[in-house]
Amino acid sequence: MTANTRAALAEVSGVAAARDPATREFVFNHTMLRIKDPGASLDFYTRVLGFTLARKVDFEPAGFSLYFLVLVDDDAAIPDGDEARRQWLAEQRGVLELTHNHGTEEQDGPVYHDGNSAPRGFGHICVSVPDVRAACARFEALGVPFQKRLSEGSMRSIAFIKDPDGYWVEIIQPARLD
Repeated sequence: MTANTRAALAEVSGVAAARDPATREFVFNHTMLRIKDPGASLDFYTRVLGFTLARKVDFEPAGFSLYFLVLVDDDAAIPDGDEARRQWLAEQRGVLELTHNHGTEEQDGPVYHDGNSAPRGFGHICVSVPDVRAACARFEALGVPFQKRLSEGSMRSIAFIKDPDGYWVEIIQPARLD
């Protein structure tokens, strides 16, 4: 049964009856994906999907680097200075953290499990676009690999593209209620 009203959603097993006031200021901040090749991944997320690289942190002794990306209209809103930028990022919603373990770019074939084959786990991230058909036409022209095109399957309003590591990115268009 699909739950599409607040009352029906409140009846779903395991859902808290009310949000604990202690969580009122919690923000879902970021998701982390491990990447093999920072150049390929940064090109995909910045050029293809329009993210802005907001912070890069290298942990040389530990052998990894972190890249924090955001979708912002004006990158001038991102403060200069590492501490100010770190704090600004902590207040954002929907940050994408890419983690590169140094040396993985030298390995042959896939390095990380995308979660969509056995054993299944992680599935995908999602980007909402103003015009899903135009976005998919652009992805096609850019040579972006698709997992599912709009014309495939029963859900004709969503597509899935693949990033350089094979992670799926769902592409949706918000419905207009006017």
